[in-house]
Parts: sequence; structure tokens; C-alpha cells
Amino acid sequence: MNIGVARPSPEELSAVRHHFIACRSVQEPYNVFTFEQDALRLLDVLFQQHDTVIAVGGSGLYIEALCHGISVLPDPTPELRKTLQLKLRDEGVESLRAMLKTLDPDYYSQVDLANGVRIQRALEVCLTTGKPYSQLIQQPRTPRPFTIETIVIERSREELRQRIDQRVDQMIADGLEEEARRLYPLRHLNALNTVGYKEFFNLWEGINTSSLSPADAIKLNTWHYAKKQLTWLKKRVPQI
Repeated sequence: MNIGVARPSPEELSAVRHHFIACRSVQEPYNVFTFEQDALRLLDVLFQQHDTVIAVGGSGLYIEALCHGISVLPDPTPELRKTLQLKLRDEGVESLRAMLKTLDPDYYSQVDLANGVRIQRALEVCLTTGKPYSQLIQQPRTPRPFTIETIVIERSREELRQRIDQRVDQMIADGLEEEARRLYPLRHLNALNTVGYKEFFNLWEGINTSSLSPADAIKLNTWHYAKKQLTWLKKRVPQI
């Protein structure tokens, strides 16, 4: 996964030390809890060498885990997980979205609505605990042995939309379709259930739900995800 995840160029990687870039196999399971532990262990080392470390991103859930910790959430029964998996497979992500909007409207307003796996996980927790997923992942906040400062680089929505379109056009020109074809046999893996790949997979599997080309669908889905990120940031950084 290079083009579809906009991996920094070799020149960018050599200009400043990066971490967690291409650090896992696409076939290796990874989740927010493992990330939290990996990141904290790394920070213990980095803060012995540096006064400041910059975390850049990304998914609100992962930012929250790094900065404040995340509760250990229960696993569902195998029967519940299988039921939701079959519902996702047979009825599509729209059916899970409708359930999530009812059970946890707050998380519904934040999550990438195209990410069926993440929506399924939230529903597993809601149905297992009887509580909203968004409520559980916010408590408790774990004190960190370092000071956190949040910096938001804000652009107008018009400029942001334009930059997204330009970026996707460049990814297509760089060979995104060919990269997606190479990864197509692994499309069942969670790491590939992401914007940039699934639009091609849906087309090739004949389940394209719109008349948009993969490139235009990637632009639209990226824009939707960017708006979710802005919503998440505005709740935590009110002045933006």
C-alpha cells in the first residue's frame, strides 16, 4: 500500500525521521488498542532524545487513544459478530448505518460512513453493553506523562475540496488503479476496506452503487471523510 495511502516520498522520509510508516504487513491484524501501546512505548524512547514530538493525522479514534487513552471494550458473542457480518455482506453498509444512527447518533455523526468494519465494531459494542459506543470510548481519560498541544491547520472548504481533487488526480496518474489490482486478491482484509481501494474493488465486483467513476467516487468519499474530521476537531477545539 503506497499510492492509495499517500505514503510520504523517499525524499520526505529522509528529510525528517518518521515512525509507523509501512511498519506492518497488510495481512497483520492491527487495532486502536495495539496502536496506543505501540505509540506510548515509542514516545518513552523519543522523549529521552527530544523535547517535542509531533503526531500527525488522522483518525479521531486513534488521536483520542494516543492523547487520552481508550477504554477496553468488550468483544461480542460469536453469534452477534456473525449476524452483523452477514448483514453487512448481504444488505450492504447502509443497513448497519441505519442501526448505528438509532443506537449511537453521536458516533454516527463522526464515523466514516463508508467504513463498514468500523460501523460494525461500534454496533457490536452498543448491542453487547446497551450503551453508546461514543460514550464508552471517551471514558476514562488516562493521564499522560507529557503535555499535549493541539494545532489545527485550517483551510477554507473550497480550497480543501480543490486540494482533495488534485491529490486524487495525482494518485490516479501515479498508478493507483494498478496498485489496487495488485491488492485485489487481499480485498477481504480490513486494511483494504479504505477509501482509495474499495471504490475500485466495488466496480470490479459489480457492486458499484453509483454512476461515478472510481476516481470521482474516491474524491467524494475523501471529502465526506474530511468533513467528519472537521466535525470531530470542532468538538475538541471549539475556536476553529
